[in-house]
Amino acid sequence: MAGQVEERADGAKARRRSELRDFLMSRRARVTPAEAGLPDGGRRRTPGLRREEVAVLAGVGASWYQWLEQGRNISVSPQVLDAVSRVLKLSGTERRHLYVLAGLNPPAPRAEEGAADMCEGLRRLIDTWMPYPAHIMDRYYNCVIYNDAAATVLAMRPGTTQNCVLDFFTDPMYRSRSVSWRENAATLVAQLRAACSEHPEDEGFQELLTRLHATGDEFTSLWERQDIRPAGQVHKELDHPLVGILHVESTALKVPARPDLTIVLHTPLPLADTAAKLAWLASPEARRGAMYRVAG
Repeated sequence: MAGQVEERADGAKARRRSELRDFLMSRRARVTPAEAGLPDGGRRRTPGLRREEVAVLAGVGASWYQWLEQGRNISVSPQVLDAVSRVLKLSGTERRHLYVLAGLNPPAPRAEEGAADMCEGLRRLIDTWMPYPAHIMDRYYNCVIYNDAAATVLAMRPGTTQNCVLDFFTDPMYRSRSVSWRENAATLVAQLRAACSEHPEDEGFQELLTRLHATGDEFTSLWERQDIRPAGQVHKELDHPLVGILHVESTALKVPARPDLTIVLHTPLPLADTAAKLAWLASPEARRGAMYRVAG
């Protein structure tokens, strides 16, 4: 049994080294000398950069880079892989792939260059989710976009902090509607601690925590429990002033091209006729009720 395990591990390493060789050769072939800041040097037998040129530009030995591209069993460091990634003009996804093929833990995902225009597509997504609430938040829980149902049902609106955790603890309108506030508070704080643990030196999270501790003992007591949970699904029970009890399930989703954003979709549960109530709240009749003039 032990021999079979070792044999499979050796086979996996061999396949990974073969993929590393093919990947580096294909990325090297697509970078022209001019793009790398080198003189053209006339006709070349093969497209792209030579191995020696990649080595010089990355600041590594020519033999070492050749061994890397040949998939030999050599030691590599994140610094060297980052230098090679820079020379080969790898995208964030390609850089992570290079780390995996080289046998290192990949760096945290980052938003791809040019992915900022995805926000319009994400806005269309949450608008299509109507009549159910949906919103998008950044890594610090700041609300970036929300649809009309999120405003009507969850009381998202101008004039609040526009931070989902801060508003959870400080917005009296939301708190008056949230029947499950106490149970959900413990879950939310545990999810926040998990997010913070992945970015221990991030000043944005530290600033958010300072503001949350200043809200009072409710947050601090929950934070001191040291509970950690991954983001996922949360059952929310709400008491809406126009339609009464609502049961929704929020689901947090990540978009690989925009790891800095989280999409939160709320789905009606088969309780208290929630789906029909949400549909009515999105109707012209309900809108004429001037939602924000209704107390609570």
